[in-house]
Amino acid sequence: MTMTASDAIASANRLAAIRSRIADAAREAGRAAQEVTLVAVSKTFDAETIVPLIGAGQRVFGENRVQEAAAKWPALKERYADIELHLIGPLQTNKLDDALQLFDVFHTLDREKLAVALVKARDKGAVLPRLFVQVNTGDEPQKAGVAPADTDAFLARCRDEWQLDVQGLMCIPPLDEEPALHFALLEKLARRNGLTKLSMGMSGDFEKAIALGATHVRVGSALFGART
Repeated sequence: MTMTASDAIASANRLAAIRSRIADAAREAGRAAQEVTLVAVSKTFDAETIVPLIGAGQRVFGENRVQEAAAKWPALKERYADIELHLIGPLQTNKLDDALQLFDVFHTLDREKLAVALVKARDKGAVLPRLFVQVNTGDEPQKAGVAPADTDAFLARCRDEWQLDVQGLMCIPPLDEEPALHFALLEKLARRNGLTKLSMGMSGDFEKAIALGATHVRVGSALFGART
């Protein structure tokens, strides 16, 4: 697709509207807007669609799949050196080397096998990204993430056994449940473990997440429009 001037204006307007909503939600929660990082979820959208948002000042983007990110982001990061790319989808260990070349932050550290693979990569000289542990707050069998009951022990192993610098927690609430309950649970788990960063909230519920302490909100459709 070819982006027109009107497309670029529309992208900038959507970005401004989301930033305004983030600022309003932060203010209502007694927080500063600067405490909340907007992760623009660009999965399934091509480089031409992403560029107008970069032009409007957005620099933090999220992708679900390593292979898709590898097809579009290296060239974009060459053009825009201050881009920060976040992996927000599940990571297979056989894609770890590629992911380490692409991403600045992993939101989905979710199991021992991946933690051990990160340690091995570090021991071989790799620089690890910033890490969030994904918590399966709804205990959904089909969804990745550490069970809430196992989170304290997993974080302890990350710190003590593997010396991994976990900075925060991430969750994706069940579709049919009140997300605020899951955001509150994630905040409680983070606070109990001395973590200050919370990746939670998407296009439909990020204001609730900010009210409950989110430091990273992952917004896609509200910025880019519906996915095909």
